[in-house]
Amino acid sequence: MKVAKEWRLGSMGDTKILPGSRHRSPLKRPIWIILMVSFVSLFLVCAYIYPPNSDVACYVFSSRGCKVLTDWLPPPKRELTDEEIISRVVVRDILDTPPVESKNPKIAFMFLTPGSLPFEKLWDMFFRGNEGRFSVYIHASKEKPVHVSPYFLNREIHSSPVTWGAFSMVDAERRLLAYALKGPDNQHFVLLSDSCIPLHNFDYVYNYLMHANMSFIDCFVDPGPHGNGRYSTRMLPEVEEKDFRKGAQWFTMRRQHALLVMADSLYYSRFRDYCRPFADGKNCIADEHYLPTFFNLVDPGGIANWSVTRVDWSERKWHPKSYRAQDVTEIAFSLNLWNGHMKLEVIFNGNFGQYSFSC
Repeated sequence: MKVAKEWRLGSMGDTKILPGSRHRSPLKRPIWIILMVSFVSLFLVCAYIYPPNSDVACYVFSSRGCKVLTDWLPPPKRELTDEEIISRVVVRDILDTPPVESKNPKIAFMFLTPGSLPFEKLWDMFFRGNEGRFSVYIHASKEKPVHVSPYFLNREIHSSPVTWGAFSMVDAERRLLAYALKGPDNQHFVLLSDSCIPLHNFDYVYNYLMHANMSFIDCFVDPGPHGNGRYSTRMLPEVEEKDFRKGAQWFTMRRQHALLVMADSLYYSRFRDYCRPFADGKNCIADEHYLPTFFNLVDPGGIANWSVTRVDWSERKWHPKSYRAQDVTEIAFSLNLWNGHMKLEVIFNGNFGQYSFSC
């Protein structure tokens, strides 16, 4: 115990004594605050595990009901299905395996066409002088093409009928990828149609695609009736509406991603069964949704979310804008290819920017 010291100030008669330190009683803890925090924590845990189902229970805590209560709670984790576990293992192994380097890397140009290619002469000019740097594959769904360029001779693969908007379009794309993957030197894969043309010379396209460590697949959220309005809850639990994506059909993809498409059976089957024209009262077009949704789920960081193929949808119709002879302006080459019946989907005096092709 400290003793109070006595202080004397000069000759002053009165003495002032400063008290020593006082002994303080222990601080009383606010027990009621601890109890309140514990009660609220317990309530939140219970609400998360056993969410209220009745309106009365919801309105006890919010005048706007259960929706507000569940909006800020984290979604409960679900157990993955066996198919999802298998799919994730395969995807992980393919992406983690270093790509096999080729001494002679090529681009595989895959043409999805009903018959002959009206712009084959133009493609002949594009390929000329670059032999050994590309491969050509043709899926002709209606009739055997008549060729005018040696680069296209005997390049047809086994083909099946293709109906616009049907899932047969996705099957044709996968069939082209399968044949192109048989070539070990093919490192990048480009899907094209009979109306596609190149917008740059071969060197530009080759260097652009080969040096890009990604696939150019169009992928975006469309909340409208022609986007998420096509989603079917029958795709649950593997495909949720928040993961549903849309994009243009035309893609370019690197070899690892092409292998992923070939290895996929889970998401392929969901779109085959539940994304069809007029299924469940919805007009779902699988070739606009399957690949964008698939890559958004398995490797969203590996795609560019846009395509290097230019398509003009400004007319807001089922098909993109078609350009005819009167629309063609001055261009850097001269070919007598165009007439009033040919479909040309590019404005030649426009700014091509990021695009390599037009379809």
